[in-house]
Amino acid sequence: MKKSILLLAFLFVSVYTWAQEGGWIPLFDGKSLDGWKIAENPDSFQVVDGVIKVDGPRAHAFYVGEVNNADFKNFELKADIMTMPKANSGIFFHTAYQEKGWPDKGYEVQVNQTHSDWRKTGSLYSFNDVREIYVEDKEWYTQHIIVKGDHVTVKVNGETVMEYVESEDKDRPENAGPKKIDRGTFALQAHDPESVIYYKNIMVKVLP
Repeated sequence: MKKSILLLAFLFVSVYTWAQEGGWIPLFDGKSLDGWKIAENPDSFQVVDGVIKVDGPRAHAFYVGEVNNADFKNFELKADIMTMPKANSGIFFHTAYQEKGWPDKGYEVQVNQTHSDWRKTGSLYSFNDVREIYVEDKEWYTQHIIVKGDHVTVKVNGETVMEYVESEDKDRPENAGPKKIDRGTFALQAHDPESVIYYKNIMVKVLP
């Protein structure tokens, strides 16, 4: 019996390690916001019919769960997203929890089809911006962020829409400060009371 228990424990650890190192791991369980900590206006994020509904004044939901101790350097992140008309949101990476304001640390990957901000979905906000619109409001699409070293790639429905190499950015602002490739967690953005966005199937793959 002891050998069987030890074997099961070994298999569990092995599978968990494999998942952490090479497989896709969910960051959202489809039922609750367990593992996420919301700053400023918690009611702006709710789980409705198995998806995260973002609707309300400015707030940010930071991932603080157990996956990789909420500390990511090289990774792939995927999320299925649907925007309503005039909605604005974003996915931050290499960031850290803060009580108020727009996250100071890390980069934002824009989520926006028809908001007045000209920086559209896939932009690495204010560092390498996308003007083209690749998807329509009211339809689900997949946003895929890949970070390897200082190279960032963003794909929309499998199509690469933005690539950025930090070390090759000759126009990088001197005051960019902590908005840089480093390590940290993820955050989802509630931008304003008129922006309604839905997120589901949020998952990460940890890279070496």
